[in-house]
This record gives sequence, structure tokens and C-alpha cells, in this order.
Amino acid sequence: MELSVAEILLPSGPSTFTEATLLLLRLFMGVCFIRHGWPKLRNLKTWSTAMKTPAWLCFLSAFSMWASGFALLLGLLTPLAAFAILTSMAYAVVLEIRAGTPFIAPDPYQIPEGDYAGPMGVGEPPSWEKASMYVVMCLVLMFCGGGFFSLDNLLIAEVLQA
Repeated sequence: MELSVAEILLPSGPSTFTEATLLLLRLFMGVCFIRHGWPKLRNLKTWSTAMKTPAWLCFLSAFSMWASGFALLLGLLTPLAAFAILTSMAYAVVLEIRAGTPFIAPDPYQIPEGDYAGPMGVGEPPSWEKASMYVVMCLVLMFCGGGFFSLDNLLIAEVLQA
């Protein structure tokens, strides 16, 4: 199948490439949030203290990240899983804004030697860019769903045929 430039720039509807891209987005976010949630669940008290947030709220956030990560991998209840992650990431954005961190941090390679050392040594300065990007990615999954290559699609197709 050959695509013209016009078809690439203005796709007429869902295509195999669109569906594959939704799959890639779901898999990427699923892995990221399994990896974000698990260490927080394992070190809940440390994380809760660092966040100055009640442990029960941190547990809900960490568990929703971890469990929603698995749901996204499977494409199961994708809009709900994305909403759960969006809630945690929107809270992270609010905390970063309240702390006065910039939207986009200075590039670590442009910071003079010794001018920035994070809590674990030299690293990237804080910003709310990454959390806000996850919010946007969650919005895409909430409104586009899991796509063709998802359990959502398989289960909904069965329900619609019955």
C-alpha cells in the first residue's frame, strides 16, 4: 500500500499506522508507569514524607500508576487507566508549579559545572514538563481509546456482535 504525501498529512480515518501508534503509546506508557508506581509502592513512607502528602493518598497514586500501567499494556479499560494516571500526573504538575519550578528546566549540558546538584547528585533540574507531557498523553488515550490492538477492542467487538 502506497501513501501519498496528502494522505500522510491528512489521514482520512483510522489507519494501520494510527492503530500501531496508539499501541506504541499504550505500551510505552504502560512500561513507564509500572516502573514509576512499583518503587513508590515499595518505599511508600519515604515517598509520602518527601511529598509531604498523606501515605494513603500516596498509596492510591502509586497503586493507580502501577495497576494502570498493566491495564495500558493490555489495552484493558484504557480510558479509565489513562484517567487514573492523568489524576496523579496533574497533581504532580500542581505540586511543581506551587514549588516554583519552571515548565521547562534549563538543559543540564548548559548549566555551568557545579551550579546544579539534585538530591541524588548532578542531574536534570526539576520542571513540570514531563508530568504535563504525561497528562497530554493520557488525554489522547482517554479520547482515542486503546485502539484496534487492545483487549478493549476485542471485548467491545464481542459485545457489539452479541
